[in-house]
Amino acid sequence: MRAVNRAALGVGMVALVAAALVLTYSVVSRYLFKSSTDWQDETAVFLLVGVTFLCAAHVQQWRGHIGIEALAAILPPGVNRVRRVAVDIASALFCGFFAWKSWTLLHEAVVDGQTTSSSWAAPLWIPYGLMALGMTLLTLQIALQLWPRTRRHKAQR
Repeated sequence: MRAVNRAALGVGMVALVAAALVLTYSVVSRYLFKSSTDWQDETAVFLLVGVTFLCAAHVQQWRGHIGIEALAAILPPGVNRVRRVAVDIASALFCGFFAWKSWTLLHEAVVDGQTTSSSWAAPLWIPYGLMALGMTLLTLQIALQLWPRTRRHKAQR
């Protein structure tokens, strides 16, 4: 999973730079050449959607997502461990549901040939596919981190 996360991070870095270049090109072409492009906003959004979802599992690998730690400081260690497992289970369930819905959206977009409503009419399978893949990787990452904790908890009983 570390290798997959590292690869997704590399793709995300390239996509982030590409989004910056696309938006810079858009501004320069409007300002200098007085010509607008109709594809740059959607392209940048698709790239940023990819960065956000594909890199989520990498961030989770390092436990880098925002968490509220106010309770952690006041709870006894045993209760805090249970809280962390409960939060991870809830996160895995939510992300799994989100991934499943994203795969259904992807399927509908492919089968129905859905596109955006712009003049460029970009295919919607692109962002839906990135969402589905990213949320699946995030769910898998949470499950992999949760598995040893639940095994340890059962062994302690």
